[in-house]
Amino acid sequence: MTIPLAFARIATAFSAAGLGPYAPAVARWPGVPVTVGGSIVSPGTPIAKDCIVQIDVATQAMRSEAGFVDTDVAILILCTSVDAEMDTDATISASGGPRPGDYSVQSVAKDSMSTHWICRGRAT
Repeated sequence: MTIPLAFARIATAFSAAGLGPYAPAVARWPGVPVTVGGSIVSPGTPIAKDCIVQIDVATQAMRSEAGFVDTDVAILILCTSVDAEMDTDATISASGGPRPGDYSVQSVAKDSMSTHWICRGRAT
């Protein structure tokens, strides 16, 4: 068992028992447009992936990023909970926890142990 998987199992178990900071969420991406001769003929099929997130206050590193606004938040996504690579095309819909809501992803990084995607999010 890998460290990210072990951490995810522990975090998920604690949160399911009401003792952890993680809540269910959905990560969404727009579809890849289909073009013919330079014209979009179909917007593509949107993608939605379930995940487990913690919405928290923005980190000092996030505060120093270009484009930061005071209402931005940190979104910590358990890597093993989402079967996709996070990017700034994604939006996150958190259905629980202390800050439920919809957020656009403004920046993405992975922690050093690869247990979390660390995203700066903005309420939409």
